Amino acid sequence: MAKIVAVTACPTGIAHTYMAAESLKVGAQKLGHEIKIETMGSAGVENRLTDDDISQADVVIIAADTNVDTERFAGKPIYMTSTGLAIKDGAAVINEALSKAKVTVAKEVAKIEEIKAQRSAQRSGVYKHLMTGVSYIIPVVVAGGLCIALSFAFGIHAAEQEGSLAAALMRIGGGAAFALMVPVLAGYIAYSIADRPGLTPGLIGGMLASQIGAGFLGGIIAGFIAGYVALGLKKSIKLPKSLEGLMPVLVLPLISSLITGLLMIYVIGTPVKGIMDWLTFRLNTMSTTNAAILGLALGAMMAVDMGGPVNKVAYAFAVGLLGSNTFEPMAAVMAAGMTPPLGIALSTFIAKNKYTKEEREAGKAALVLGMSFITEGAIPFAAADPLRVIPSIIAGSAVAGALSMSFHCALRAPHGGIFVLPIPNAVENLGFYIIAILAGSIVTALLVSLLKPNKNVNVINTK
Repeated sequence: MAKIVAVTACPTGIAHTYMAAESLKVGAQKLGHEIKIETMGSAGVENRLTDDDISQADVVIIAADTNVDTERFAGKPIYMTSTGLAIKDGAAVINEALSKAKVTVAKEVAKIEEIKAQRSAQRSGVYKHLMTGVSYIIPVVVAGGLCIALSFAFGIHAAEQEGSLAAALMRIGGGAAFALMVPVLAGYIAYSIADRPGLTPGLIGGMLASQIGAGFLGGIIAGFIAGYVALGLKKSIKLPKSLEGLMPVLVLPLISSLITGLLMIYVIGTPVKGIMDWLTFRLNTMSTTNAAILGLALGAMMAVDMGGPVNKVAYAFAVGLLGSNTFEPMAAVMAAGMTPPLGIALSTFIAKNKYTKEEREAGKAALVLGMSFITEGAIPFAAADPLRVIPSIIAGSAVAGALSMSFHCALRAPHGGIFVLPIPNAVENLGFYIIAILAGSIVTALLVSLLKPNKNVNVINTK
């Protein structure tokens, strides 16, 4: 029996981190090994590895899609992989680690850091930086959106009464949390590009974008400008040794903020505001056919990689529009994100002969994840049978998104799954919205059930 320690981490720290940890845990149990797993999620580090854990370990597994410090593992065999591979087959990753992990010394730690830097460079660019910003605004938007939804529970116009609880909730959600959305998005895009020197100009540029009315699109542009300006200044400005302390607290924040701010005010802000106004107008005046097409596209994007880059782009698009009081795309995105695990769960119930006992048990977990709007609940099934499962869940999510937009359903809360549906006025056209979710789930379930072959297992009927 081997003693294993592992670390799992993903860029957003919401689902892949914990699903990889669970898969590794199940794999270790199956193989008869002892494992302790540290998760680096959105809530911070959990189940932290101690020095004793590391010293007693036979191998270290790092399943991560983001940077993880490896210095504390010097002298131990380290095996590095992705969360996706760990989720797909935890036992296979453990076997691979035990056979291929290499002992690290100081030189090899440096080599690993170099490899990590290369991987980071491969993941760099627009997507990586944008997703960093999105991962930081998700808690802000969720908290703010749910406060707004709770405010509407007292009535659509209840917040207009000064001093009321509804007004306080609206002030917390709309006045504070949503006011921070664009600055935080811009700030952490810039932070991803230039590290700490990018944060100040990014926050300032994002606040200016919000004040000008350039919305989330202006915030994204401000974040990239601030980040690359700060990075360029950091590399190009050289001060005497005695004045280097002024760089992070005076020189970089001041110059980068001035450049970013002036560009936003005099060059970028007004044109981007015009684009946002046009986009908001078009979305709010779309015909039913055009709305269905947009919903279909957003729905398919939510399912195609189940929490991956395409999924996050669709979600970020819908979340960004909340600040412009455009709520229909958010409803379509959440409906489409719920249907893959819900449809899979339904399939494991109506077509038991197509699944092993373990898969049917996993279907119960997928049901809970689907109800919670965690699309990643479908990943284990898609990884095991991608050619049949992925087209099925894309079709179901496309149907859910198209129906939601066609019915003009609107959602004021950016997350929460079925748990926000009972909040009065949080969802417009609630009955039709439930129909859209059910229809998408049924389409997925029927397609998966038809396409998958029978399993050679005995299915025991229990009543």
